This record gives sequence, C-alpha cells and structure tokens, in this order.
Amino acid sequence: MSDVKKVVLAYSGGLDTSVILKWLQDTYQCEVVTFTADLGQGEELEPARAKALKFGIKPENIFIDDLREEFVRDFVFPMFRCNTVYEGEYLLGTSIARPLIAKRLIEITNLTGADAISHGATGKGNDQVRFELGAYALKPGIKVIAPWREWDLLSREKLMAYAEQHGIPVDMKHKQGGSPYSMDANLLHISYEGRHLENPAAEAEESMWRWTVSPEAAPDKAEYLDIDYEKGDIVALNGQAMTPAQVLAKLNELGGKHGIGRLDLVENRYVGMKSRGCYETPGGTIMLRAHRAIESICLDREVAHLKDDLMPRYASLVYNGYWWSPERIALQTLIDHTQHCVNGSVRVKLYKGNVIVVGRDSKSDSLFDSTIATFEDDAGAYDQKDAAGFIKLNALRMRIAANLRAKKGQA
Repeated sequence: MSDVKKVVLAYSGGLDTSVILKWLQDTYQCEVVTFTADLGQGEELEPARAKALKFGIKPENIFIDDLREEFVRDFVFPMFRCNTVYEGEYLLGTSIARPLIAKRLIEITNLTGADAISHGATGKGNDQVRFELGAYALKPGIKVIAPWREWDLLSREKLMAYAEQHGIPVDMKHKQGGSPYSMDANLLHISYEGRHLENPAAEAEESMWRWTVSPEAAPDKAEYLDIDYEKGDIVALNGQAMTPAQVLAKLNELGGKHGIGRLDLVENRYVGMKSRGCYETPGGTIMLRAHRAIESICLDREVAHLKDDLMPRYASLVYNGYWWSPERIALQTLIDHTQHCVNGSVRVKLYKGNVIVVGRDSKSDSLFDSTIATFEDDAGAYDQKDAAGFIKLNALRMRIAANLRAKKGQA
C-alpha cells in the first residue's frame, strides 16, 4: 500500500497525462487532484475538466487556472528586464513557464492537503529538473512522482495500448499518428521537437509553423510600432495602455504577421545531451530588441555592461530550473534596481522577419546629451585635448611590454 494518499497532477488532458492519471490511481491507489494551467497556449481547456470527471475526479479536485497575466507580469517581464538569451539565441519560452507551474502545483498541494505532486516530463528532458527544483524550493518535503522514470510505458505504442485497455479516450489525431512533433505553447512561444526534427540537417517543413508566416510571405510594406516603457516594462503599444498579457498577445500577432521570431536551434540540455528544436517567439523577439533600445539611452555605460556580463548566468539559471534559487532572486533584485530609470518610448519597424529600431526617446531619464555627442561645434562642452592623456595612460602597459620584447629581439 502506498503512503501517498493524495497527489496533485499537472494535467493537460492529452494522451500522456490521461494515462498518467489512470496509472496513478491504479499504481498508488491514491486520490488525484488535477491542475491545468492556461498560460495562453490557445487551446480549449474545458475538455480537460470533462476528462477528469470521467476518471472519477471530484469536481472540487479539478483546478483549471487562468495564469496568463501572472505568467507575463511575474515571470516573462522580469526575465526580459535582463535581456535574457540562452546560448546566444533561445528566448527561454518553455523554461520560464515551468517555475509558475511548480508554484501553482505547490499552492494546490497546500490547499488540498495533498502529500505529493506528479508531472509528465520524461527522464530525458529538462522539464523534470525545472518542475522538481521549483517544487523542492517551495516545499522541501514534497514527494514527487515522475511516471516516466517509474513505468515501462516508454513508447507511444505502449501508451496507446494502455489507454485502450483502460478505456481512456484517445483522440482521432493520436490514432492516426498525431502531430509529428512534440509541442509546447504559451503566450511567449511555441516549440517543436521530435520526429522529422531529430535529424539536425533536415529543414523544418513550412507547414509546421503555426504563429508566423515565412519572411518571404510577409507583407511587402513595413509596419511601425511605438512601444512605451515604465521601469523596464512595456505599458502601452501605439499609445494604448495594455496589461502585460495583452502586450505580449498583441506583439505575437504583429510579429507573426511579419514573419518575426522563428528559430532553429540545437541546444545543450541540462541532462547532458544535445537536442534540436524549432521555436516561434514573435512577441519576445520584438520585446528583446526594443528593450535594449530604450536601455541604450537610459542606462549608465558600466551598468549596461554589468547587465550584459550577468545575463548569461541569469539565462543559465532560468534554463536549468533555478528560478526560485537565492542566486536568481539576488540577481533579479540587482536587475530590477537598474530598471527604475528605464522609462520612455521606442519606435520599431517590422518588416520581413526583421525588427528594426528607428527611434528611441526618454524625456525624463535619457543620458544622451546632443550638446556633447554632436559633430558640430559643441561650444566647449567637451575638450578633445583631454583624450590624449587618456589614450597614453591606457597604452602604457602595452608600450612597456613592446619595449621589453624589443630588448629581447622579439617581434
């Protein structure tokens, strides 16, 4: 008899988590609570409730939560204040959603008196790490059940057979082979992995992409967009005030229309293997470019450079599941402190897969001084003779080394 009496399952209502639900009931003989998160994936979530009821889940044990605003406000926006990019390209669309799911799993665990959580991440992937590190950080004694590390249903065929044996409804798309890709979607991105993409030399089919048109098919006319910032976060588009989730949804729409935000990447997974994935992050791509533009006139040079130095470390923490770690929180405190002066507006031009910054302005916090930067007569604002001493001092160590090499007869 298992010591687990009640478990909270991260439940999508799809084939994998439906099998997991039944497997938990049979294997652990426990009560199951289902949690389904609306992170803006664009799918109808109410069918998950109907499926859970069919498995005998009590209505009060079915949680379907709209987390879109919290997701963008408390996770996406803080990450973009750091201009976060993993391995030079990836905007961390999947990674940043996992700490919120872990947080809500623990909240529901506390609310329902459950003693365990469960997820559908495989033993090969990063998500198992992200879910569980988050859970342990928020509730150290929580028990985690990861079926893919326990059961022998390690192929799609075995999952299908288990589903049919136990009367689990299987959508027609699964019977016909399903999507050729493993997909994850939320308001920040949609990702594609598996099947055809497991050959890193193979180009992704055009029919795969869902949010963006190809740059070749994008409009021939550019579109201008004005983006307003307060303390490093976008608060309005084209003069219209919006909530964080509304901002990202609108940027996705505009970016997708202009073929912006596609990425084909081979990344280094936390567990040690390389993995090829394709991503669509249209809104995030615009956000990253525009945020750097407003920072360029508002941040002190050394503060900006310090942020750039810290960004790869911050990105690795998010990618590797350490959102709730003390070091990420400490970095966030520093980053957020730098953003108090990041206020103003940026104008971008969207065209054929490109985000082109064409202007930026901050009436209250701009450090750009045209009287000093001008190529015209600056009326003594900057004494160009000062540069000679600066250059000589900075060249001193190199001149000393060059003299030493000359004495030794070296080039």
